[in-house]
Amino acid sequence: MISRQPIGRSFVASLVGFGYWGPNLARNLSSSRDFDLKYISDISSDRLESARHLHGSAICIDDPVATFADPEVDVVFIATPASTHFELCRAALENGKHVLVEKPLTLDATSCEFLIKLAERHGLLLAVDHTFVFTGAVRKLRELVVGGDLGALRYFDSIRVNLGLVQPDIDVLWDLAVHDLSILQFVTDRVPVAVSATGSAHKPSNQTSTAYMTLFYDDDFIAHIGTSWMSPVKIRRSILAGTRQMVVYDDQDIGQQIKLFDSGIETSSTSGADHGKLVQTRVGDMLAPKIDTREALSVELEHLASCLRGQEEPLVSGESGLDIVRVLEAATRSLKQNGSPSHVEDVRA
Repeated sequence: MISRQPIGRSFVASLVGFGYWGPNLARNLSSSRDFDLKYISDISSDRLESARHLHGSAICIDDPVATFADPEVDVVFIATPASTHFELCRAALENGKHVLVEKPLTLDATSCEFLIKLAERHGLLLAVDHTFVFTGAVRKLRELVVGGDLGALRYFDSIRVNLGLVQPDIDVLWDLAVHDLSILQFVTDRVPVAVSATGSAHKPSNQTSTAYMTLFYDDDFIAHIGTSWMSPVKIRRSILAGTRQMVVYDDQDIGQQIKLFDSGIETSSTSGADHGKLVQTRVGDMLAPKIDTREALSVELEHLASCLRGQEEPLVSGESGLDIVRVLEAATRSLKQNGSPSHVEDVRA
């Protein structure tokens, strides 16, 4: 059980990492009424100098673990390369700090389970920063699914590509597909039973830079995710189809990120000796529902503060992060076997 904090007071925060994602966290923490950003740490002197310039009230140092020993610090935000997550999370939890860590939680299920048990033992919150879950578009998508607007779900198809950023410690599935996995999990409340993945590593990177993942579930729902660091344009577009309606979610279409189509495939019995079925397409209206346009990180920090006060349960807990890491581990195994399906249940600590 997570130890509750008093309602009304702000939480003292230590931010680890001021590279790609850290500045966004720092900006939102600095403007939040719920958090007081006391520390920013990074191993780069140039990035620390930038942090001092942008956030003069924060103490900027090159040793993150030193900040964990400060009894005033309540929560640690980790925005560092994936390969560093486990050790930093472990050190923070062992020092009695709540943790929000950038995706993925860690690079294997064993270390995820270790951190989850460590957090439980100390009564601490361990959450994963799957930011897309907190966007207005994805929350609207879940609302449509939970409300039954789409009917029974049939398939999900997504493309998430851009030019770079090529990661040194993880491949494109762990970097980009992880977003779609978190969206799928949040929207559908489902975890796949098996994964098939194929891809290729394009020099100069040794990491798989273009990859395709097919997810199989315990019914006839199926999902496909295409990812690449080698695209000349950024595309973040998904289709979620149901028996009643279909949704196109385009993160790049700022005016209409969610489009709900009253369209589908219908069958009707035919009269006659063959007793066959007539297949027809149905094309109806398109609706672009209003969505919350607040920045996702701002919404996430409000939610995190409510969790720390015992008012809400975390939307992306350590357990949710573990489920996603298991899928990614299964995908990695399939990738090494040229796309042979890999069962998620086989990925155990």
